[in-house]
Parts: sequence; C-alpha cells; structure tokens
Amino acid sequence: MPEIAEVARITHFLRQHLVGKTISKVLAPDDSNIFGKAGTTGPAFQKALAGKKVVEVGSQGKYFWMVLSSPPHPVMHLGMTGWVQIRGIQTGYTRYLEKTKGDQEQWPPKFWKFQLETNSDPKVEVAFTDARRFGRVRLVDCPGTDIRKKSPLVENGPDPVVDRDVFTEDFLKKKMKSRHVPIKALLLDQTTVSGIGNWVSDEIMYQAKLHPEQYCDEFDDADINTLYKAIRYVCDLAVEKLGDSEQFPEDWLFNHRWGKGKKDSPTTLPNGDKITFLTVGGRTSCVVPSVQKKRGRTTVDDVKEESIPPDHETESRFFKGEAKKQANGGAEAEERPSKKTKTGKSKPTKQEEEEESKPTPSTSRKPTKQKKQDKPAEPAPQPGRRRSSRLNRVAT
Repeated sequence: MPEIAEVARITHFLRQHLVGKTISKVLAPDDSNIFGKAGTTGPAFQKALAGKKVVEVGSQGKYFWMVLSSPPHPVMHLGMTGWVQIRGIQTGYTRYLEKTKGDQEQWPPKFWKFQLETNSDPKVEVAFTDARRFGRVRLVDCPGTDIRKKSPLVENGPDPVVDRDVFTEDFLKKKMKSRHVPIKALLLDQTTVSGIGNWVSDEIMYQAKLHPEQYCDEFDDADINTLYKAIRYVCDLAVEKLGDSEQFPEDWLFNHRWGKGKKDSPTTLPNGDKITFLTVGGRTSCVVPSVQKKRGRTTVDDVKEESIPPDHETESRFFKGEAKKQANGGAEAEERPSKKTKTGKSKPTKQEEEEESKPTPSTSRKPTKQKKQDKPAEPAPQPGRRRSSRLNRVAT
C-alpha cells in the first residue's frame, strides 16, 4: 500500500505538472467502489473538474488533493494499488515499476479510473489507476483552505512531516500513555498519526531497536524519545527521497524485507542477523529479533512463550527490576497448570462414582465382568426399580 513517501511522490509530480494549468477534458466512468464508496459518482467528478484551474496540491498522510479555482475539490486515497500516472513522465517509484514492468508506454494505462487533460501547450495528460479498486476519489465542497477541516481529513492524525508543529514528542507520549495496544498497532492507526503504514512502521521500529509487539503504554521516556526520533528520521528521509528505495540508506530494513514466501529469498541481513515475520496489528511485520529486543510486557502469546526468560533478556537498560517482575509472573504461571491438573483429576473420580451408581448395561461385557469380580455379593437391581449401589450402602 502506498504510504507517506509514495503520496509525497505523487503530490510532487502533480505540483510540478498541473498547478497553474486549466483542466480542459475529464473522463471518469462511474465506479461503485472508487467513487461510490466515497459518496460521489464518475459523472459528478467529471463535471466538478472540467474547466477548472488547479491552484494547489496538498497532502496529509495517505490522502492527497487538488485545490481548484472553485469548489468542490477532489480528495483522493490510493488504497492498496492505486497510483497517478502522467503521460511521458516516470512517476512510479522503484517497486511500482517492478510490478508494472512493460506497461509504462501504454496510454491510457491499464486499470485507469479517471483521465484528465490540460489546455496548455504541450498538454498534460493525467490518469488515476487502481487494479484492485480499493482507492477512493471524493469531492469536498468547501473553500480550498478548509479541506483539512472536513471529513475524512479532520478525523486523521497529524502528518509527521507536514505538521511538525503538531506532531511533537509530547504529543506522541500522550497518545502512547492513553492506549494499551502494541506499539505498531498504534502507529498504523491513522487517527493517531497520518501516513505511517506497514513498511514505514517496520522501518521505524527497526531503526529505534524496539519490538513492535511491546505495549505502547509500557515505554519509558527514554524509549519514547528514541521512537520519536526514529519516526522523524524515517519519514523525513523517505519523503525527501520521494519513496525511491534506490536512494534509501543501505542499512535500512526496507532493502531486505520483501522476500517472505519467495523462493531463494534471503532470510538474514548481510551481517547474518535473522529476519522473521509475525502478525502485529493485523499486518505482517518484519522483525530482526537480535536487534529488536522485547522489553516490558508484550502480547499475551509472547508472555506464554517466554514466561521465564533468562535474566539478560528481561533486564532492560530502561526498566530496572523488570527481570524480577517477570520472573515472579513466570512463577505464577507455573502454579496455574498444577491447579488445573488437580481439577482435572477430580472430574474423572466423580464420573467413576456416577458410573458405579448406574446399573451395568447388558451390552457392556467387560465392565460387567469387572464388577462381578470386585463385588460378587452385590445383588442385581430389581426390574422396574433401579436403585444405585451408593444408595444401598447408605441404607445399610
């Protein structure tokens, strides 16, 4: 899914080639997903853009928009596979080009959902494409300066690059202390911070040397400071490079994370550190366990798997005495199975008593023989009146 860096790349090219130009032609066949699920239609979109001048292009996290000479204004989200192509211009980033190999020369491009042209000379041709149709294109009817005050942008958190004055370390700390979820799940929540998706969050956690499963309210101030710096570093650099992974630093996890499930793909970093994958926040996460140590509490599953880890793994440089705390937790975990074992034994005993109290069926030969051997003198139950042996003993 395109994230903050890829959206920054699209807005860069739209500013460069559309701002200041007038849209002379729009084609937008209706699509119940792309337009319909965003509350508009293809024809309405077509009518809203035709003849309008593009004044500005903006973005917030995974959303981007064009401010037109008059409302309504188009606000777009790329979904899983959406992209914006400009004829004759390579707008795609490295991984996008790998996926669409051989399609760059085709126009209109495959899976286009709307096209537009400008009246400039030379004219600019733009197309929004989306193979899986998870993208959304909507119209927001308000002054261009108020787009971020309207839905869906108003419900989203600050953009760590665009909103530097809002996304501060104190802001992050308050969000982390007010929730009790794995830290990666918090970063993926677009209402907390906009633009961070799967690969960006994995890169942030790797650079910060923190584990994605650790609960966000378990971090101390030193770790929060480390995490905040990692968010700023990864997002700033990814946006600066416009999502072009060929320009990412060699030590980034991004360069080695795409091999899951592929034959002959590397399972380690160049230095030999093992790469593993697990699910956090509903997403497949890439983790380097030797670098990203677990400190404090993580998910319930992890607590079960590592109920009594070695002291050097639980003792954190930030959490003094954490090893002792977890060791006590592990001792309690050891006691619980013994209680369950005791309970498990009592149930069969009760069942045996109940089985003894019932008359032996004629079809069960082995139990009948066994009972005859154990209790040869016990009288057989009278027909039509069944009385348990236990009651016979009480009566005696």
